[in-house]
Amino acid sequence: MALKQDIRFCTSADGVKIATTSTGTGMPIVRAGTWLSHLECDAIHEEPQAYIRALSKGFSYVRYDSRGCGLSDRKIPPLSFKDSVNDLEAVVASHNLKRFALLGLSMGAATSIAYAVRHPEQVSHLILCGGFASSVFSTPNVSQQAIDEAELVIKSAEIGWNNSKSAFRKLFVGRLLGNPTPEQQRELEERMQLSMTPEMAVAYLRNNFSMNVRDLCTQVKTPTLVFHCRKDETINFEQGRKLASLIPGAHFVALEAQGHILLSTEPAMKVFEAEFRTFLGSSESAPQLTPRQVEVLQAVAHGQTDKEVAKALHLSPRTVEMHMSGAMKALGCATRTEAVHRAGSLGLLDT
Repeated sequence: MALKQDIRFCTSADGVKIATTSTGTGMPIVRAGTWLSHLECDAIHEEPQAYIRALSKGFSYVRYDSRGCGLSDRKIPPLSFKDSVNDLEAVVASHNLKRFALLGLSMGAATSIAYAVRHPEQVSHLILCGGFASSVFSTPNVSQQAIDEAELVIKSAEIGWNNSKSAFRKLFVGRLLGNPTPEQQRELEERMQLSMTPEMAVAYLRNNFSMNVRDLCTQVKTPTLVFHCRKDETINFEQGRKLASLIPGAHFVALEAQGHILLSTEPAMKVFEAEFRTFLGSSESAPQLTPRQVEVLQAVAHGQTDKEVAKALHLSPRTVEMHMSGAMKALGCATRTEAVHRAGSLGLLDT
C-alpha cells in the first residue's frame, strides 16, 4: 500500500528548491539528506516504507530529497559540503522546528555532525548510522590502491548507473544491501535510476569521498548514538567505530548485519529500533498525564474552546479548566498553547 505523504518545497540559501515531507506526530526526528533519495519512491517501495513507519511511530519524522536528487531541483551549482548543511537548515526552518533529534545515515552523518556543532541549541539527540569522519580523498597517508579503487567506482558509476545490464549496478547494490532479496535489489536499482542522473551520481561519489568532519566531531556537545553494521562493505566497520570514538561521550552499537544500508528484514533492525527509542527516551522522561487530561489537550489541539470540550466530553467548563490546569502543571508549561505543543512533541497525544 502506497504511503500517504504531503510533499512541500522550501528554498535553500542559494535559491535551490528542496522537496520535504513529514509523517507521524510526536517528538520531531529530522533525517539529514542522503544521496539515493526520492520521496515518491519512499511512498511505493517496501524497504523505505518500513523505515518510515518505524520512525513515525510516536514521532514526527521529517525527511527530504537532497539537492540534485529526487523531487528537489536537479540543475544545481557544483556540490559542496556547506550546501548540504544549508539545505538542512532550510528544511528545519520550513517545518518551524525549534528542537529535535537529528538522524544521519551514511553521508548524512557528516552533515548532521556539522549541523549539531553549528546549532547545539536545536539538536536534542544525534543518531548516526553507517557514517564516517573522513574518506579516501580527505584522509592523510591513504594508500594509492584505495585512491585507485575510489576512482574506479566513480568511473563505473559514470558508465553503468543507468544500464540495467551493467555489472557495476549489481555489484554496487550488493555492497550497499549485503544480501538483498530480488525485490530489494530491484527497488534499489530503480531508486538509483530515478533519484539522480549518472552525472549527479559521479558528483555525489566524489563529494562523499572528499568529506572530512574529524575536527568537528570533537566539538559535538549533543548526546550521540552511533550505529554501524559489522559487515558493511561500503563504509568499513572500523570507520564507524572511529567516528564514535571522536565524539565525546558517544555510545556505539554494532549491528550484526552485512550491508551498508540496514534492511528492515534483518534481525538487527529490531536492535536499531529498540536502541534509538531507548536513547530518545533516556534524556527526558515523559510526564504522566491522566486519560482525561490527554482528551482535553487533544480537543484543544484541534481548536476547540473550553465550552466545546465540555460539551463533547460531558463535563462542566470548570472541570475542563481543572484538567487543563493539571496538564499544564505536569508538563511544566505556563500557557495552554505551550502545553499542547509539548505534549505533542513527547508523543502524548497520539492515542
